[in-house]
Amino acid sequence: MQTKRKLASLPNVVSALRARTQFGRILKQVDKDRKSFVVEKRGSPKAIILSVADYIRLAAPEPEILKIVGQDSKQKGTNRLTMRQIDSIIREARKDKRRKHAAPESRS
Repeated sequence: MQTKRKLASLPNVVSALRARTQFGRILKQVDKDRKSFVVEKRGSPKAIILSVADYIRLAAPEPEILKIVGQDSKQKGTNRLTMRQIDSIIREARKDKRRKHAAPESRS
């Protein structure tokens, strides 16, 4: 399966003329099919067209700690939480923390 993904991500070579005349179609392929394209002018590679996600992955790879946190989140099922659910969990945790800090002071 890994080799299929690598083969699918190999860039397609297009001429500068084709890139110019079919730019919309190329953008759709980049967006929907996650393809990338090498643009050549007179047989020499001049530019690469790739998705923003692929660019970010290449330009700023995910730190190892984030990969570990992401894997842990998937195992626990917390990767499916909505922002509303996350906010609710944070609010509850803050309330509990305030209660714990307030309890020793009221005893004095």
